[in-house]
Amino acid sequence: MHDATLAPPLTFFHTLPMPCPYLPDRQERRLVCDLSTRRGRHAHDTLARAGFRRTQHLAYRPACEGCRACVPVRVRVADFHWTKGQRRILRANADLTGEVVPNEATREQFDLFSRYQSGRHGDGEMALMDEADYAAMVERSPIESSLIEYRDARRVLWATILIDHQDDGLSAVYSFFEPGAPKRALGRFMVLDAVRRSTEAGLPYVYLGYWIEGCRKMSYKTLYRPVELLGPDGWETYTAPAE
Repeated sequence: MHDATLAPPLTFFHTLPMPCPYLPDRQERRLVCDLSTRRGRHAHDTLARAGFRRTQHLAYRPACEGCRACVPVRVRVADFHWTKGQRRILRANADLTGEVVPNEATREQFDLFSRYQSGRHGDGEMALMDEADYAAMVERSPIESSLIEYRDARRVLWATILIDHQDDGLSAVYSFFEPGAPKRALGRFMVLDAVRRSTEAGLPYVYLGYWIEGCRKMSYKTLYRPVELLGPDGWETYTAPAE
């Protein structure tokens, strides 16, 4: 058994400022830590509970000067409230089977990923990713990760999500899906399926990354109730403002 206390201490560093992908006229900066060390691998779950996310072998958290708009968010599974709309989404995708597969990139996944980027995020940086970039995103993980592929009876691939396995839940790292099937609501379906899987595994949370109040791209993250936000006093249940 390896003793994490014998490993070198974690090293954190700041990235250079870059244009914020969510808020206009803002600069994004991140606090980053390398997870590929022994101590880094052991520290991942603790970092996740402190609001860090993973990309490839790095854990990061926004550290933007004068801005605290990005708020870590997680769904509390034990008392999850299923709405009628969410149950309709499950029924709309009842023909799909989610298969857990190793986090190994395939050409079939990349083709779907490319269609998704072109259809949903054509002006974003990820639309420029080639097959090698996609493989790095999927495969370069120093912690336990897997893919869930959603296929119909003909084995057609409709959606895929990259999941990190934490000691207190599942973390949705990135998902993509067939963009030409809006009635399926595949993005929301994959979150709901993660809630079901966490429930079956006895895990308390599904981590969804960051939420920005008023940002249309992230508004869906507070539709799963109860949802918790990480603030100065720890994780607290989100209460929607009165309309």
